[in-house]
Amino acid sequence: MRRPSQMMRLLLTSFFGVIVGFLMGITFPTLTLTKMNLPSTLFPSIDLAYIEDKYSDISRQRLFGSWSSKKGLKLKNDIPDPPYNYNDTKIWVSTNPRGAERLPPGIVTSESDLYLRRLWGDPNEDLTIKQRYLVAFTVGYDQRKNIDTVLKKFSDNFSIMLFHYDGRASDWEEFEWSKRAIHVSIRKQTKWWYAKRFLHPDIVSPYEYIFIWDEDLGVENFDSEKYLAVVKKHGLEISQPGLEPYEGLTWEMTKKRDDTEVHMHAEERNGWCTDPNLPPCAAFVEIMAPVFSRKAWRCVWYMIQNDLVHGWGLDFAVRKCVQNAHETIGVVDAQWIVHQGVPSLGNQGQPEQGKQPWEGVRERCRREWTMFQDRLDEAEKSYFEASAHNNASSRHHG
Repeated sequence: MRRPSQMMRLLLTSFFGVIVGFLMGITFPTLTLTKMNLPSTLFPSIDLAYIEDKYSDISRQRLFGSWSSKKGLKLKNDIPDPPYNYNDTKIWVSTNPRGAERLPPGIVTSESDLYLRRLWGDPNEDLTIKQRYLVAFTVGYDQRKNIDTVLKKFSDNFSIMLFHYDGRASDWEEFEWSKRAIHVSIRKQTKWWYAKRFLHPDIVSPYEYIFIWDEDLGVENFDSEKYLAVVKKHGLEISQPGLEPYEGLTWEMTKKRDDTEVHMHAEERNGWCTDPNLPPCAAFVEIMAPVFSRKAWRCVWYMIQNDLVHGWGLDFAVRKCVQNAHETIGVVDAQWIVHQGVPSLGNQGQPEQGKQPWEGVRERCRREWTMFQDRLDEAEKSYFEASAHNNASSRHHG
């Protein structure tokens, strides 16, 4: 057996070794990274984020010194140190968009666009042209030939957006223009459902005019650039091409006229117009082929209801989004279209209780029109009642 003095020396030696090792460890925490000659392939597997967090008082260059020498990287240029500690600064800009108040205004990008960009090269050189207008169609593959014909009437100044209600977006690759189009594919939805979700005013803000059209329109007598020239000439904020007369045409206002370039008033059947400057005798276009200015669309988008997907009733209400609507909403007769009346989207409905798919769709359209009008009436009533109450309170306290 060992003597007690030997056991005591052994314990003291072990304890002294532990103390020395601990002191060396806290004094030189990066020794193993900066001094040891480890293979360069080992470093990518090290959790450097963890190390940086653990030893945050050590500079980034010192911590990664040996790795950068092995890799030949210029980390000072690739990962520059901030000029000051961001955590010590306090930014609050109340005029920034909601949720972005903590950001410096110079970095806030509140609007976007639909311009397609490359995955390589200088971002400043991505765009050889910035389209000034947007045309959006809600389409099924069966109407591909007609859409191809229609898009030949739209110049390179237009961005193209297709909403696919049948889920067959990839099948359109046969058309050259399809490669520069933006395709959104969600089955059995309407163009107003798509427009509410994918045409937010902050997304389409670069475009001066937005066309939101059905897929079954004939365009033999239509040219997009000539159309917009007329729109700008007459200062139209909301417009549509005239419709060639056909059996089943509902509104006199949207019927093409032969004796004028643009018209903004029409005479309807007795009792249809309580005011000659109100829909459907004026300030009115159909939802079939509307064209909105950037400013008008910013208002109309907010009017679209999330659950009322067919948009019925919008045509009677868009006048609320422009001043002097009977002078800034009109039908362009010089460029006209034909409604072919293909019930393709209607056939996407569900047969129920012995009814055809299109019958159920049509019933919902009518129901939505009533619901939209009720909501609008109630919203206006609430607003004016609240305004009257506030005015009365102001006079009382004044």
